[in-house]
Amino acid sequence: MVSLKLQKRLATEVLKCGKGKVWLDPNEVNEISMANSRQNIRKLVKDGFVIRKPENIHSRSRARLSAAAKAKGRHTGYGKRRGTREARLPTSLLWMRRMRVLRRMLRKYRDAKKIDKHMYHELYLKVKGNVYKNKRVLMESIHKEKAEKLREKAIAEQYDSRRTKNKASRLRKLERREERLAQGLNFEKK
Repeated sequence: MVSLKLQKRLATEVLKCGKGKVWLDPNEVNEISMANSRQNIRKLVKDGFVIRKPENIHSRSRARLSAAAKAKGRHTGYGKRRGTREARLPTSLLWMRRMRVLRRMLRKYRDAKKIDKHMYHELYLKVKGNVYKNKRVLMESIHKEKAEKLREKAIAEQYDSRRTKNKASRLRKLERREERLAQGLNFEKK
């Protein structure tokens, strides 16, 4: 058996791969052993006596199956956990997500003129103070507050209209009394 060390080394450089990926045809050993330059090796590659082996296949089917099972919630019991609860899903991350969701909602409502800037600021501070745990609760509180404001406004309007009505009736009474007085004086004079 002839040593083909040199040929293999030259082939790695020509084929741009490692020694393990180079295949030298065992039936053409004499032909290959004659090649002592890169040019000759290129010719052998062209003839098919020296070949670069194909890449090994690394299947991901098992990885996909286990990932699908984990998505369903399998293999996530106490025995499979390495990190602490905080390390696996930090509370600060949950807090940030919640803040961003609620603040985005407040911004949207303000831009859509559903709430004014004063209400926005008030709710913003409440959100920061951990008053609302999710969007639904915040939305309900917004509706409640708006309804409350409308009610107060309606009551205030009623109160105002009543005041103006009473004022007008008082003025009318005074005018009538003055008229009567004036008539009474006129009557006496006659």
